[in-house]
Amino acid sequence: MSRVKQFPDGWKRKRLEKVAVIQTGIAKNQNSKQETIKLPYLRVANVQDGYLDLSEIKTINIHKDKVNRYRLENGDVLLTEGGDFDKLGRGAVWEGQIPNCLHQNHVFAVRPNNHELLPSFLSAQTGSSYGKRYFLSCSKQSTNLASINSSQLKAFPVLLPPLPEQEAIADLLSTWYEAIEKTERLIQVKETSLKGQIQKLISQQCGSWPHVKPKKIFDTITEKNFPDEKLLSVTQDRGVIPRSMLEGRVMSPSGTTASYKLIKRGDFAISLRSFQGGIEYSNYQGIISPAYTVLRPKTELNSDFYRLFFKSYIFIEKYLNLAVIGIRDGKQISIPDFLSIKIPVPSLEEQKEIAETLSVCQQEIDLLKQLAEKYKTQKRGLMHKMLTGEWRVKPEIVNQYVAE
Repeated sequence: MSRVKQFPDGWKRKRLEKVAVIQTGIAKNQNSKQETIKLPYLRVANVQDGYLDLSEIKTINIHKDKVNRYRLENGDVLLTEGGDFDKLGRGAVWEGQIPNCLHQNHVFAVRPNNHELLPSFLSAQTGSSYGKRYFLSCSKQSTNLASINSSQLKAFPVLLPPLPEQEAIADLLSTWYEAIEKTERLIQVKETSLKGQIQKLISQQCGSWPHVKPKKIFDTITEKNFPDEKLLSVTQDRGVIPRSMLEGRVMSPSGTTASYKLIKRGDFAISLRSFQGGIEYSNYQGIISPAYTVLRPKTELNSDFYRLFFKSYIFIEKYLNLAVIGIRDGKQISIPDFLSIKIPVPSLEEQKEIAETLSVCQQEIDLLKQLAEKYKTQKRGLMHKMLTGEWRVKPEIVNQYVAE
């Protein structure tokens, strides 16, 4: 039986290595006994979905004879090796923003042959549902994490419309990329402002407030056997949310959920890794993995105040850090230790006043995140249709890109 062709007439499908050079990056801890020079390099944190975040650039020491091996060139497509399922395949085009910039080994630099493949088109296709589906199918996976290697990237079956059509599609998609980037940069500004207000209203006042042990104001809840409740996920950037709100592939429980814990709206969730991002608040009722500890207020307090406080820098570094045990990759939160440290408890009236002030800024951030998510949803739908040829750019538009 012949294979069904899944792309339009006039398009081609080739392995990525046939139309691009795949360059791996420099390992951070490479040792060299020879004289080195210090140069900027890009990390995974710099490579976002469709754009680059260059707000923080690290440097690395490298022998001068190896600079050309790892140097980025204008038009390179930067792709991350792995991370959360929804981040697999994300990338952006390097436009030479920083001279003599290198890239680390967790970021691939793909150098397309511009006679067959445009960088902007490749970046869009790898980040589309078509690209993510391929990478997930061949990636190495663990709980909520996935990674690819250079061999799998080289084998990516890139779809190749004629160059004028590639350019037309990339230009069309750029409208959504620009809207998303602008919104997310505004979110960063607002979050920086919120951190400043938290510093002023909470961090600088902590020392003057009464301190009590968490076990005096929270109960640890272990309510199980609720198989009909919705499955929730605990995230560092969005709190406790339904799994249906997560992008990409999400691993589901392999068996019964009888051991999963019930969490209610207003509860908090602690993981053994909470030292990285604080304690998460739940706006939903459902069940979460038994690996989490559920905290439920047993005295009257303002949940909005503690939702913000439990994510603040001072809480994580000054208070929660006291409950961290282990070192390096073995670090984790000791729940008994956490319940025994003392945390600030301002008066209920002061909690409310601070929460109301900070919530105004938080609500602005939440609205911007909703807007960004709306743009991303629109972009994903458009990308899938355009990058697989299901929807075609009108010929009169494509003709505008044909060189005279």
